[in-house]
Amino acid sequence: REMESTKDSKQKAGEGMSKLKIDDKKELDGINFTQYKGEFELHHIQKLIEKDLSEPYSIYTYRYFLNNWPELCFLAWVDSQCVGTIVCKLDKDKKHKSRGYIAMLAVEKGFRKRGIGSKLVKLAVNVMIELKADMVVLETEITNKGALSLYENLGFVRDKRLHRYYMNGVDAFRKKLWLTPPDTDTPPTY
Repeated sequence: REMESTKDSKQKAGEGMSKLKIDDKKELDGINFTQYKGEFELHHIQKLIEKDLSEPYSIYTYRYFLNNWPELCFLAWVDSQCVGTIVCKLDKDKKHKSRGYIAMLAVEKGFRKRGIGSKLVKLAVNVMIELKADMVVLETEITNKGALSLYENLGFVRDKRLHRYYMNGVDAFRKKLWLTPPDTDTPPTY
């Protein structure tokens, strides 16, 4: 069974929130985390994303997210080298629930398995919580085992499979993290 029931999702809503509670420190073993400060940091974000994600994004896509939701973008630094980034937004879904969206997450290959991706997600989601988000959603390739594991460890659950979602023809899983209890009148999608 790929999909979890609504009851399971409700149970995981509380679990997911507890996994995301972190301290306010902006450092992790010599890695500093900063909120996006402006256009001068855009090339660092582009460089990481273009290297690690399969989708090509235009400069307008980056600016759409970064100019509208700069508070939901974080960068990880070792000295002056950007080694990780997350780019997100916050909007409303069809039921007018506040929905956070993780659009892009990338960590430099040589810096993986150090908690950088988890810390970036936690920083962004904590801002979404402050902004009263009800949920956080994202898509990731079904072949990206590292990303699937990262999000599952943070309490995200599989919402649905999206066939041939990416330009390279690979399917995606939509993942969801409930920050408030989900509606009970909506049956799960299988």
